Amino acid sequence: MDIKPSGSLPAKNGSEAYFSGSVRIGAPSSGRGNLTGAIVPFEPGARTAWHTHPLGQTLLVIAGLGRVQWEGGPVEEIRPGNIVWFEASERHWHGAPPDCAMTHIVIAEMRDGKVVDWIDKVTDEQYGGMAQ
Repeated sequence: MDIKPSGSLPAKNGSEAYFSGSVRIGAPSSGRGNLTGAIVPFEPGARTAWHTHPLGQTLLVIAGLGRVQWEGGPVEEIRPGNIVWFEASERHWHGAPPDCAMTHIVIAEMRDGKVVDWIDKVTDEQYGGMAQ
């Protein structure tokens, strides 16, 4: 067993190459098998770039409101308690709406040492396209 005290694992800023706005990647968990995870807070308006995961990704929303979209689908709202699953290699993005922060836990498995393939940034038009 290995217990890490709260705050003992350093958080880092999300790279501007892969995120728009202020995003922190905290309490990363990796190195034990193929499972990876992190707590990821997004400030209002922040979002990921389009990306895929070789073995899929699970999001567990724990605070605030969020937005998610898979390629070809509408932008949808997510709330605390929601669990979002993206299929392997499904192109998608996620983040916070302009007026509210959002925090989620991400869980994904690595294949051949790789957990994510980053594509291109989400445009303002794509980000604003909420389903009615």
